[in-house]
Amino acid sequence: MAWTLFVIYLVGTSYLGYLGLKRTSDFSSFAIGDGNMSPIVVGITLAASTASAATFIVNPGFVYVNGLAAFMHLGISVFFGIITMLILASYKFREIGKDNHAVTIPGWLGKRYKSKNFAIYFSLINLFSFAFLVLLVGGISIVMQELLDINNITALAITLIFVSMYVIMGGTYAHVFTNMLQGSLMIIVSVIVVISGMIYMMETPDFWQQIIEKDPNLISWVNPESVLYNNYFSVYISGFLIGAALVCQPHILTKALYVKSNKDVSRYLLVFSLVYILFTFLLMAGFWAILKVPPENLMDPVSGEFRQDLVMTGYLSISFPKWLFTIISVVLLAAAMSTLDGLMVGLSTIMAHDFFVNIFEKVKHVDKTEREEFNMAFKASHIILVIMAISCFLVSIKPPKLLGIFGQFGVYALVLASLTPLLMGMYFKKPSLILAWIASAIAISIYSILYFFGDKIFPDTEFTFANPAVPASIAILFSLIPSLLISIIREKRYNYA
Repeated sequence: MAWTLFVIYLVGTSYLGYLGLKRTSDFSSFAIGDGNMSPIVVGITLAASTASAATFIVNPGFVYVNGLAAFMHLGISVFFGIITMLILASYKFREIGKDNHAVTIPGWLGKRYKSKNFAIYFSLINLFSFAFLVLLVGGISIVMQELLDINNITALAITLIFVSMYVIMGGTYAHVFTNMLQGSLMIIVSVIVVISGMIYMMETPDFWQQIIEKDPNLISWVNPESVLYNNYFSVYISGFLIGAALVCQPHILTKALYVKSNKDVSRYLLVFSLVYILFTFLLMAGFWAILKVPPENLMDPVSGEFRQDLVMTGYLSISFPKWLFTIISVVLLAAAMSTLDGLMVGLSTIMAHDFFVNIFEKVKHVDKTEREEFNMAFKASHIILVIMAISCFLVSIKPPKLLGIFGQFGVYALVLASLTPLLMGMYFKKPSLILAWIASAIAISIYSILYFFGDKIFPDTEFTFANPAVPASIAILFSLIPSLLISIIREKRYNYA
């Protein structure tokens, strides 16, 4: 049954990739479509891309271990951070991007600050996302091996060949069309899982009292025993700030360029909010698993150690019949692929247009027209996609032990470097290029130092540097606030001049 369902999913997704091919004629349509997509489609696509496998598979494990504090951090605080930043940034990003014919975040920054070097810098910064790409592929491989009873090499090959082919065919249209399918499946599964969990809670006498008896800290707004969420800053402030920063990923903020007006932006943000809050409630599975899943079901069969990433699958396998669990497992694959294809489109367009074309023009000392640049980038993007897939395959065969740390570090470094320059470019008439460079460098430097050495430098602090959102949030505060204040002063002087 698993293979049958998976093949049906492959065929359906391939057909959507073919429909994307029919709509893709040049680099602009490959990167952002025709700029006139349905807000409903964009909203669901954005929710599917943002939630991914982390919400569906990984994060319920953090709730299982840390309780309400983890739910408030990973769920509610991050959600409000994301939606606040989307409201602050999407309208301005679309307006300025349309005026400057930008199709990527590095391209947007390069044109806004009138510096190709700045665009090249951010194209290289975006390579940090490659580690996240490998993590997604690795996660898909794990689920696929268990679901289809195949080895890692086969799972990697199927994943990368399949996703690469439909992305090459249809670019953004393939990403949007397939994410619409994947997102719809994720919505259906989310409703089923959340309803089943709520029924279980209602049918379980003194549900929350039983949780308290296991550990009263599990229902505390702040968990004093947690190494990740033991104070209000680590739970609420850092969750909000890192949620806002994560909007700066290449496959999230650029969704604003998919629609034709700010009115459509409002519509897709509304759709996104409704769908994403539904996905957020899947984290409740961590609570349900505390009472429903035997601890031995969460032990690694090889090492015998506890694995919190098994919490969601452990809960699902016990709560649903095998046929429904199989269907849900296929949707978990779709959830991971919904982010994977968006990242592949984003990275390939960035490296093709903002790195390859800009470097070519610098080396050859030529300035091509926008049409010539787009034609060159369109051809390069397909080659880069193939190189990216092959590289990802080779690394995923035997990934480095610290790849998980590097992957998380890379995504946060990327968004921290981008956040302040983006906001400055949106809200100030003459943003300072030098200040943007400095703010970006400060954010990455502070985050790196605190992430790796914070506990040694500040051994008696209450800050939980083990929670990567904490050093990231500190980096945001020390780079964003001074930059905005300086920009306000500069703007007033400019207006008076």
